[in-house]
Amino acid sequence: MKNWWVYIIQCRNKSLYTGITTDVERRLDEHQNDNKKASKYCARLRPLKLVYKSSAYENKSDASKEEYRIKQLCHKDKLKIIKKIYERTS
Repeated sequence: MKNWWVYIIQCRNKSLYTGITTDVERRLDEHQNDNKKASKYCARLRPLKLVYKSSAYENKSDASKEEYRIKQLCHKDKLKIIKKIYERTS
């Protein structure tokens, strides 16, 4: 069984796009380079930068719930999540 990940991408205009996937690197590449598989939002705001990758979720449902929770946050609160992860890994 594959793990699911929540990710946040920063777009050219500094906006943040949140999504879920089983392969973050592949999904980022699709957003960055593949117009058919990229979200329409990301496709028009390239270049993109991965700024957050969650811990693994065992199922899509749990990852979707976390994605929804993050999407409800204001931009400032999303930046706090990103900063917290960055500080833990530095």
